[in-house]
Amino acid sequence: MTEWSRVVLKLSGEAFASDAADETIDGSVVERIAKEIAEVISELGVQVAVVVGGGNIWRGATGMATGMDRASADYMGMLATVINALALQDALERQGQPTRVQTAIGMSQIAEPYIRLRAIRHLEKGRVVVFAAGTGNPFFTTDTAGALRAVEIEADVFFKGTHGGADGVYDSDPKTNPDARLLPEISFDEVIARGLRAMDLTAITLCRENHLAIRVFSIMEPGNLRRTLQGEQIGTLIH
Repeated sequence: MTEWSRVVLKLSGEAFASDAADETIDGSVVERIAKEIAEVISELGVQVAVVVGGGNIWRGATGMATGMDRASADYMGMLATVINALALQDALERQGQPTRVQTAIGMSQIAEPYIRLRAIRHLEKGRVVVFAAGTGNPFFTTDTAGALRAVEIEADVFFKGTHGGADGVYDSDPKTNPDARLLPEISFDEVIARGLRAMDLTAITLCRENHLAIRVFSIMEPGNLRRTLQGEQIGTLIH
């Protein structure tokens, strides 16, 4: 029913928030995403791991702009991802989907430490694994964390679920260029050469070196996760 048996889905923190400026986590949005994840696991038999960002709560760049030390600001961002991971875990569990949160920074009272083989075992048992705290190191984005975890757990594909109206990779910024064209398919080398803003360059390079395809699509459109898993050509395939 799907060409992939194990996927890693990257969700930005902003995907958890509503349009309201004062809404850090919109419970209805998180619940909808959790329901879609639970349904594809139950009905398609796919194993799903999730990497979450924290931009709806804190961005390291925000702290840097005020003169904060880069490493400290990035660690704060890692902690923000844990808050989102716990919110997603709660929503998934309420859907009847067993879920484990694993963090790259130790916090044993609320989550497991990241252990590669344990994560794989959870997935084999039908559990969702939510990876939080990025790579555990400053100066790396959660895009890179997602690519790293996908390679480590031997995922078949890396999904990047976008938000904010972006539904794939364009040949220029669609927010400033109304004639920007969606690219249904593109190579890693072309993304790098053209400087396209698909995701962090380190993440792109890591996926290229490990022959891990990336599918970029809008997670805010209900049903897109299922459609993508069932083979519909949604968004952009980078390979």
